[in-house]
Amino acid sequence: MENTVYINDQHVEFTSGETILSLLRRQKIGIPTLCDAPNIKPFGSCRVCSVDVALEKDGPSKVQASCHTPVTSGSYVYTHSDRIKKLRKNIVELVLTDYPKERFAADSPKKNSIAWITQEVGIGMADVRYESGETHFNNKPDDSHPYMRANMDACINCYRCIRACDEVQGEMVLTMEGRGFDSKVVIGQNEGFSESECVSCGACSQACPTGAITDVFNSKFNDATEKTRTICTYCGVGCNLKVATKNNEVISITAPYDAEVNGGHTCLKGRYAFKFYNHPERLRSPLIKKDGEFVEASWDEAYDLIATKLSEIKESHGANAIAGISSSRCTNEENYLMQKFMRAVVGTNNIDGCARVCHSPTALGMQRAFGTGAATNSVEDINHTNCMLVIGANPTSAHPVTGAKMKQAAMKGTTLIVVDPRETVLARYANYHLQLRPGTNVALLNMMLYYIIEEGLMDLEFIGSRTEGFDDFQNQILAINIDAMESVTGVKKSLVRDAAIAYASASNAMSFHGLGVTEHSQGTFTVQLIANLAMITGNIGRKGVGVNPLRGQNNVQGAADMGVQPHQGAGYLDFTNPEIHDLYQNYYGVDLPNDVGLKIPEMFDAALDGKLKAMWIMGEDVAQTDPNITKLRKSINNLDFLVVQELFMTETAELADVILPGASFLEKSGTFTNGERRVQRVNRAVPPIEGTKPDGQIVIDMMNRMGYSQPDYAPDTMLEEISQIVPFFKGITWENLAINGKQWPVAEGGVDTKIIHTEEFKIGKGQFAHFDWRESEELETNASEFPYIITTNRDLEHYNCGAMTRRTGNVDIVTEDVLLINIEDAQSNGIADGDMICVTSARGKVDIKAKISDAVKPGVMSTTFHFPEIMVNLLTSDVHDSEAKCPEYKVVAAKIRKSKGEVREVVG
Repeated sequence: MENTVYINDQHVEFTSGETILSLLRRQKIGIPTLCDAPNIKPFGSCRVCSVDVALEKDGPSKVQASCHTPVTSGSYVYTHSDRIKKLRKNIVELVLTDYPKERFAADSPKKNSIAWITQEVGIGMADVRYESGETHFNNKPDDSHPYMRANMDACINCYRCIRACDEVQGEMVLTMEGRGFDSKVVIGQNEGFSESECVSCGACSQACPTGAITDVFNSKFNDATEKTRTICTYCGVGCNLKVATKNNEVISITAPYDAEVNGGHTCLKGRYAFKFYNHPERLRSPLIKKDGEFVEASWDEAYDLIATKLSEIKESHGANAIAGISSSRCTNEENYLMQKFMRAVVGTNNIDGCARVCHSPTALGMQRAFGTGAATNSVEDINHTNCMLVIGANPTSAHPVTGAKMKQAAMKGTTLIVVDPRETVLARYANYHLQLRPGTNVALLNMMLYYIIEEGLMDLEFIGSRTEGFDDFQNQILAINIDAMESVTGVKKSLVRDAAIAYASASNAMSFHGLGVTEHSQGTFTVQLIANLAMITGNIGRKGVGVNPLRGQNNVQGAADMGVQPHQGAGYLDFTNPEIHDLYQNYYGVDLPNDVGLKIPEMFDAALDGKLKAMWIMGEDVAQTDPNITKLRKSINNLDFLVVQELFMTETAELADVILPGASFLEKSGTFTNGERRVQRVNRAVPPIEGTKPDGQIVIDMMNRMGYSQPDYAPDTMLEEISQIVPFFKGITWENLAINGKQWPVAEGGVDTKIIHTEEFKIGKGQFAHFDWRESEELETNASEFPYIITTNRDLEHYNCGAMTRRTGNVDIVTEDVLLINIEDAQSNGIADGDMICVTSARGKVDIKAKISDAVKPGVMSTTFHFPEIMVNLLTSDVHDSEAKCPEYKVVAAKIRKSKGEVREVVG
């Protein structure tokens, strides 16, 4: 029978192309391995996994390494024959000749594969007959890094660490040098982890079978009394984590190999940056400001004060004098509750979230073009594409696991086009790097579209059957002045032409965009032009194509899905439509407002004008991360009442009247939705820190306190409520999400959707729209006095405001914000690398350290805003996307000079 094999004389069916080892594992037949790991390719160097294979029963057999040998139909495989057991024993014996006896005696089979395998094959150090080698012994341990550790005395040269670094992360930090007993694993240029190019992802530590390479937490993983599967809190990739706990304390985190999102891989934030959760600076009691000072209060006292103040303001000024800001760090369920509280209890649509300050142009732009403001495809489709277009995103830092997959694909020959004003890591691997001037995305994309049309590379069949508006769009594109756009962008038109042809000619082309697209005054228009690129080439609706936003925070997608926006309710339903409004009212059982509420920038304008009196901010540090914070602080200080729900005493919390201590992702259950629409279960690993509460329970407590009956927080019942009002959650239950979640829309019965828009768009036909490039108001107004352009970005090691990562070992790797400056600009201003420089914009000035870099062109500079000591957002402007009100962080007009020791201050 085809695809049949006999394992130890038992009939088994196999999948074509399956290796013997993978089949044995699927059949729960255990055999030892040393050089194999689930997320790296078969290597076949150790031969411990060898089995006997015969083509017929009782026929002659051959010893074969099961890890890379495909199953042969009709063959007979014997896993524990006498000669196989003898072979394994001899191989392990040879390995032990080069392994320290003292270490072997102390090794635990729970922590060390060598100790387990020696037990499995029945050999100990006393049984070794060969002379031991001394080459590896007495190596100096490397403990120079905040996380990574190496003691190569325990290395058995299995290559797993090297292959993990190469194949999983793609960093190539580790290598093997020497031959025979002289061979050894080398870190970087034979240095330590700290001096090397290591990005601290921990893939080598998780792969190492002996602990020769480990980390400060991994060695404790198997001491755990409980291991909990959950989802990372940091970025929109949505990595699965396995959290090891003991005595209700997190002791280690690893990445499960069976996770569809990350397959045994994660970055240093997900793996190591968890110690913030029980940091001494965690808020542990409600706080009420009295006479300018915070004093501890009971939960009842805090709740009573909030209920009284909000009720008084509502009665005196109306419900629209109150606003709420929700958080993409919180679960879907908590975001749903926050918008429900504002609408059903307070009675206002003044609810928004931090998605407003990162990806609102994505939602609006894609809704206009396709009808749905979410990723069209899955990240896994990188394996099926022929061309990747990465626009305004630095995924190796901001979305590291996805970035590593892109880098691997590029190294293997997938065409890569990077559009970014900085030379990012991916730009170094790109076939085409279009290093444009910040603020000119629209101009450059119009150039690409021009060349696609000029070269006749449109998919006319797709355009004719699936889209509308192309003829007018084509006429407008062909009318643009290409030479003028070349001058505006600073990118040679020949290079843009070559990139456009590469994208349009690829069998499958996939685009990814990030905040470098959205955080501009023309952000929404840029997203619509990216959609145009996909439609004009027919790159929608199948594997390996599509438009795929890289969401900034872990639950940006979910917060928007749950209705954390002032113009749409849960599920993106338009509550100004009378039928939809009735639907919501009937479901919530109360009268609801039907007027569009305030977006975040409008909230602060209203506060400054005295129209907005109270605000509740859940999990957002707007006083550090929002732009033009001088104006923002004036707005907040003009409020009558501010409630902040937080983990730490942030810049925003300092301004509050009441602070409510929330719980971290490790202390709560619920769901996050990642950037590919995947809804995944967040499972509580430890109880909330004493004195704190899960954010969802806090909101529910206030709902009940203010007269709306809402059952206590439970993720399964909350998800059930959501599934009855959010159409694309209809088939989701807590149980059927299982370990890998589901990608919405999910139909009844639990069938999810990997690719959307396969047959038609949600709005029927895709909509082409043309937009002319326009200079940013920031530069039009200020460029003459402030000649440089500063753009903002993120570091791999930190997360937005850094409130969490700054309280972990990550702060020992990247300790401060710096300003990247081209050497030409540095020399013309008398600035050396490491000098403190004074940076001034029309709004304020800061002192920051210079880092001379060729990653930016002359005239362009770049920095992060992870550290409140610098407060970079004193510089950023009040300019927003013209459509979605997303702040323009990416274009700041500035001037620089060598610092004289000033402190940060406000200009004017």
